[in-house]
Amino acid sequence: MADTNETFWHDFILLGFPREQILYSLLIALIYTMTVLGNLTVFSIIQADSRLQSPMYFFLACLSFLDVCYSSVTLPAMLANAITGNRKISFQRCLTQLYFFVCFGGTECLLLAVMAYDRYVAICNPLHYTTTMKPEICLYLVAGCWLCGLVNATFHTLMTWKRTFCGTRHISHYFCDVLPLLQAACSDIHDSQVVLHVVTFFLGMVPFMLIANSYIRIICTILKIHSTAGRQKVFSTCSSHLIVVTVFYVTGIFNYNGPHSGDFLIIVRVSSLLFGVVPPLLNPIIYCLRNNEVKRALKDVIIKLYILLKG
Repeated sequence: MADTNETFWHDFILLGFPREQILYSLLIALIYTMTVLGNLTVFSIIQADSRLQSPMYFFLACLSFLDVCYSSVTLPAMLANAITGNRKISFQRCLTQLYFFVCFGGTECLLLAVMAYDRYVAICNPLHYTTTMKPEICLYLVAGCWLCGLVNATFHTLMTWKRTFCGTRHISHYFCDVLPLLQAACSDIHDSQVVLHVVTFFLGMVPFMLIANSYIRIICTILKIHSTAGRQKVFSTCSSHLIVVTVFYVTGIFNYNGPHSGDFLIIVRVSSLLFGVVPPLLNPIIYCLRNNEVKRALKDVIIKLYILLKG
């Protein structure tokens, strides 16, 4: 415990930042601004428009709020480090960043699976949709996602806190995540690695398989629709979700179960950025551009604002 307490007061040094600090800073600022504005816009539109009060849009609003939180864990800190050139981060801040990044990431894994189940019920069992996806059930599902995310993050943070870190305490990453911290530890990390693989299976592979099963059933149902226009309308409501899910789960599973040494470190860094940055950025763009009801609601809001400002 003495080694752990000593580690508590030392700083880590993040090694993932490139030398082109100005270009890197502008890119991070642009991505973060687009992510926050896009997700807050989707969230606000869903809350304000009475026509968007179905379970599908409730889950989408929850996803938008979650993505704002998810991106805010890493991007502002990355921006500050890139602008100042200060790559140091205290052990306390590092563990805090780790906790919330793991929490929001795990919650989103489960929430995407819930959204896939919602589409499965709506398309494959439409007569039972109102009874299966009642408001209280939707609340329970979202609360369950958050609870699992919180428990998972607490478990990983406590296990990381018990590790001993020696030497220069370099972290080969842009921010504090589970694997980079384990690689920087000088104590035995076998138990942490086993737990990480088990958790990745239950929070990554299992939801992904459930999502795949839901979409296989959805596609089979869509193919039975005789009208071409009908097939296109139903598929358009699911294709955007499928795109987001593919990017999120593939990069996430590779990030925590891919190669983590030698020449593959740059690939791991890129996959980690794709896992933590791209889905929150793409979610509002994909859903707004491919969803006619959201586009209609957004257009109505813009018209109202124009009339208000003009008057």
